[in-house]
Amino acid sequence: MVRFLFRIVTHGIALAIGFALGVYLLPILTAPPSPDRAMLQEMAQDAEFTAEFTRDLKGSDFLHWGEGKISLGADRIVHEGKLAPGPDYKLYLVPEFVEDEAEFAPLKSASVIVGDVKTFDGLILDVPAGIDITAYTTVLIWCEAFGEFITAAKYR
Repeated sequence: MVRFLFRIVTHGIALAIGFALGVYLLPILTAPPSPDRAMLQEMAQDAEFTAEFTRDLKGSDFLHWGEGKISLGADRIVHEGKLAPGPDYKLYLVPEFVEDEAEFAPLKSASVIVGDVKTFDGLILDVPAGIDITAYTTVLIWCEAFGEFITAAKYR
């Protein structure tokens, strides 16, 4: 009986570790190629605003972080840097600077999703029609699936 319970526990642990690794690795394995450096720099040239993602925010940790330059224009948002890989990332524009989940929760309904983040080594997102980037102050990356703050930067 003890041997049976031991096997149940060890197999359960192995299953949980496998699931966690799958959640972490699947976005990396299925991510489209990131734009090259020249393309990122060219697309960022017409930006109205720039800011920096840093790893030292309250809500960032070793699994949830971003770093690098983010450039915002009326038509596109360009990130030249790196993001910790993960599932179901969204780029939001937020009306005020936040640096963790607790601060973002009350502002989420006043924020707007620009698009899905599918690459982790630089990204280019078109700003959908009707979104005025000047109506917001902060760009934020959020993991929708797990409600996790990744990073944010105040651009104005």
